[in-house]
Amino acid sequence: MPNPCRPNRSGYKRPFNLALLALMAGVSPHAIARAADSTQTDGRKPAATHAAQGAAPAPVKQATRDEAIVVEAKRRNQMQVSSGGQLGVLGNKKGIDVPFNIRSYNASLILNQQSQTLGQVLENDPSVRTTYGYGNFSEMFIIRGFQVYGDDVAINGLYGITPRQLVSPQLYDQVQVLNGASAFLNGAAPGGSAIGGNINLIFKHATDAPITRLTGDYASSAMGGGSVDVGRRFGTDHAFGARINVAGMDGTDSIAHERRHSVAVGGDFDWHDDRTHVSLDMNFQNQGVNWGRPAIFLGADVTHVPRPVSPGANFGQPWTYNDLNYIFGMLNVEHDLSKHVTLYAAFGGLSGHEQGNYQVLTVNDASTGDSTNGNLYVPYVQTNKSTRGGVRAHFATGPVKHEINAGGSALWEESDSAYAYAWPYSSTNLYHPVYTGAPDQTLTGGNVANPQQISGTRLYSLFFSDTMSFFDNRVALTGGFRYQNLMVAGFDYNAPGRGARNADYDQGAITPVVGLVVHPTRQTSIYFNRIEGLSQGPTASGNVVNLGQVFPPYRSVQYEVGAKYDIGRFAASLAFYQISQPNSYTAAYGTSGQYIFTVDGMQRNRGAELNVNGELMPGLRFNGGATLIDADLRRTAGGLQNGHSAIGVPNYSINANIEYDLPFLRGGTITGRVVNTGKQWVNTANTLHLPVWTRFDLGARYTFVTAHKPVTLRFGVDNVGNARYWASAYGGYLLEGLPRTYKFSFTTDF
Repeated sequence: MPNPCRPNRSGYKRPFNLALLALMAGVSPHAIARAADSTQTDGRKPAATHAAQGAAPAPVKQATRDEAIVVEAKRRNQMQVSSGGQLGVLGNKKGIDVPFNIRSYNASLILNQQSQTLGQVLENDPSVRTTYGYGNFSEMFIIRGFQVYGDDVAINGLYGITPRQLVSPQLYDQVQVLNGASAFLNGAAPGGSAIGGNINLIFKHATDAPITRLTGDYASSAMGGGSVDVGRRFGTDHAFGARINVAGMDGTDSIAHERRHSVAVGGDFDWHDDRTHVSLDMNFQNQGVNWGRPAIFLGADVTHVPRPVSPGANFGQPWTYNDLNYIFGMLNVEHDLSKHVTLYAAFGGLSGHEQGNYQVLTVNDASTGDSTNGNLYVPYVQTNKSTRGGVRAHFATGPVKHEINAGGSALWEESDSAYAYAWPYSSTNLYHPVYTGAPDQTLTGGNVANPQQISGTRLYSLFFSDTMSFFDNRVALTGGFRYQNLMVAGFDYNAPGRGARNADYDQGAITPVVGLVVHPTRQTSIYFNRIEGLSQGPTASGNVVNLGQVFPPYRSVQYEVGAKYDIGRFAASLAFYQISQPNSYTAAYGTSGQYIFTVDGMQRNRGAELNVNGELMPGLRFNGGATLIDADLRRTAGGLQNGHSAIGVPNYSINANIEYDLPFLRGGTITGRVVNTGKQWVNTANTLHLPVWTRFDLGARYTFVTAHKPVTLRFGVDNVGNARYWASAYGGYLLEGLPRTYKFSFTTDF
């Protein structure tokens, strides 16, 4: 299977400035090959070319020719969103050829939209909504009504090596979103989420066109930074490649008093010959938030949802912070035994050191805003190792073509932690905050100065699949399975030393997959899949008669049918799906007043998804779509919540991003985005809900040439109307949307 990071072995030798201009505009150098063929490095058309066209050579000003090239590259701007990506064990695939809904957001979009976190990139996706983790500032993503923890975001198909809470997107060439269950494709996620979808990141690597790019960034109210991106290929046939990325931001953002900082450094190296490709990626990331605005919880007696505060107001406490440090990377090796058989292996690791002092704000009176503060300090140390290996083989049996995938994966994860808290410790008010000093944390678990092991996870799997193609590749049928073993151990916070195990989980499961793709034409396809999600099952706890009983892994089942259309410059897809996820609860046991812990609950999410991206007409590009979802609680304790909707899952969501190249201003583009999110329930009784909210963003960019160097200026405003709204209620806690935010950046290539 071709590797997208593998360079073109033909050895591209276009003029240096043209390659940079192409990258600046987000296009492949080959996309402006005709312009390059007719242009010398001094910007003048060769006399021979003029003679061939029957015209005398005419002098052309340098700036005019360079500007024409920049505008030409910009006009041929490739799509910032593409259909397809890496599908785990199946490798890299075009979206139209697979029975799954996958799309990729590339580095050009990240740069042009001035995205500083992974959540800001995914604001473009109609099927993804972003919220915070429980009681902290980490980003958590909702796909098809189920959460994706930061722990369960993959890099190049490997779990366990992605920074856990916040991700700096400047290190990545693509952010890929797979809608739907993926236990066969990617294995069980270590955090137990990714049931409704998967997010996969692809590192940047050097291309045949060299790049030296400088970017400066500013965002309101006083946040500045920038990035440097340098890439080169060396040696015969450009066999060696190196890509260095350094990015950072620091300052006060658009929320009053909230200060954020980030540093990301990436070194990506690769080598190839005709049969072997090796890549090594080494990265460091630090992110942090000081005086952050938290999510809020609602007290038991709250009868209505409080109104949001002023969009830029901060009801957080001055002593809140987190500081997140990660060193992570991976090694990939591919070797072609023949033109039909490829061996591959990957190994990755992460070392994470986190600490944070968090506020838990509980609103007890929604009308007055009267609230109480809780406090929790958590240090967290994580050491992960992850690996995958296998073989892909292509062959034919008569008229049937086969693609065989077989291999295995493993993940080892160790977490050390402790905690100290005060609960509650003071009174405050949502609308008129009472700021205090950091409280005395008298309740502790473990040693906060030297955290000890609290959990250990081991995930092992073996997989096999066969994709059979018939009738000149117009029909493709995929069948396969993955056997997975989940071993999770828990350790007592307060026991001295390591090894005081208080929980032990060791269960296995087989997750099959069936997928069918039919191509009525080369540009269209109809598909079906039946695939499962997998997460750790529970262990009975509390005052129950079956205390300590270990339940098998949760197996969610997805059915999906859809259609796709893709002509390269324009793509669209429509999907209908159903995901059924088991749930656990405690129920009455007989008539003795006792209780039993059981896994008889069920949440069934049904929905429809429309995605459209591409060039609607010359100079007009669109990316967006809509989703409809019914997240239905089917089997609940005593049937009390049967038929209710799940918490925090909007009944619909719409995203629309548009770009228009101004015909009267060469190099000018205006952009706009609308994000619309439907009703979300706040409680399982479905008595409290968030209203529909809509946000508008506007922007513009201008590309020109100065001193023979391309420069792009960008200006954007998110939440133009400064709308106030609760963006998410997932988990039963409320996260307020960001206020109006101004963004400015410049980029130049050397």
